Amino acid sequence: MEQPEVLTDLDVASTSSTTKSVMKKLPEVTLAFWIMKIAATTLGETAGDLFSQTLRLGYFLTTIALFLVFVVTLVVQLASSHYNPFFYWTVILSTSMAGTTVSDFMNRDASSKYLSNGATSLGWGPQGLGLGYPTGAAILISVLLVIFAVWKASGMTFQIRDIVTFRGEALFWSAILVSNTLGTSMGDFLSDSSGLGYAGGALLVTAVLGVLVALMKVPVVPNVLLFWIAFVLTRPLGATAGDFLTKPVAKGGLDLGTAGSSAVLLAILFGLMAYARVRERQP
Repeated sequence: MEQPEVLTDLDVASTSSTTKSVMKKLPEVTLAFWIMKIAATTLGETAGDLFSQTLRLGYFLTTIALFLVFVVTLVVQLASSHYNPFFYWTVILSTSMAGTTVSDFMNRDASSKYLSNGATSLGWGPQGLGLGYPTGAAILISVLLVIFAVWKASGMTFQIRDIVTFRGEALFWSAILVSNTLGTSMGDFLSDSSGLGYAGGALLVTAVLGVLVALMKVPVVPNVLLFWIAFVLTRPLGATAGDFLTKPVAKGGLDLGTAGSSAVLLAILFGLMAYARVRERQP
């Protein structure tokens, strides 16, 4: 999905030295960006499920652990003085993994609907709040709107290429974390409760993304708005794709397992990151 007006390095040469720190830490939003985003969010789904369900650490412990991972990767990203694909996409991946378990903890509980093989518990601590997907999504949408309201009140532009302050980048990554969590809730709802199944949910999200691509040609529709809608929607696409890879055949999945799927997706993502790093080093 081409998005040159949302995020680009074309203005780097004309900016002053005071605006270089964040400008050079964000990638260009091109088709390659969206491919890496979908790969990262799909891996976030399978890896989050690997820790919380397959390894039976539970949603509570896994959420705490992955949130700490997010904090560490974010500190590294914020401390970097220029764009590094490994730093940037590691934060995206950590928000996707944390978003998966945060969403599961909010929406699920220890009922038989969410636990398989006759299990009555999943890891130590609370088994989940059991809010359900609609309520969880409503809460997350509200939180995301609050972040955007604070962003607007701060006087900073929503044009990501113009983010030049620590506060602006903090708001950006806060919105990323919440949008990935919201996208997980939407993806799980499409897969588990909508009746569309994993493949049907993925096709629906893909169709909506196709509409967004068409709307890029409409001048009255802001590209920044399209970017954030697409950013949220690529998360349920990753969630449904992850479920399709890992869930049993009886439930409409391929039953490849969370460990195997995560290993393959991690290799793909690291390959894409290495390619992006090589491209960055080229004149």
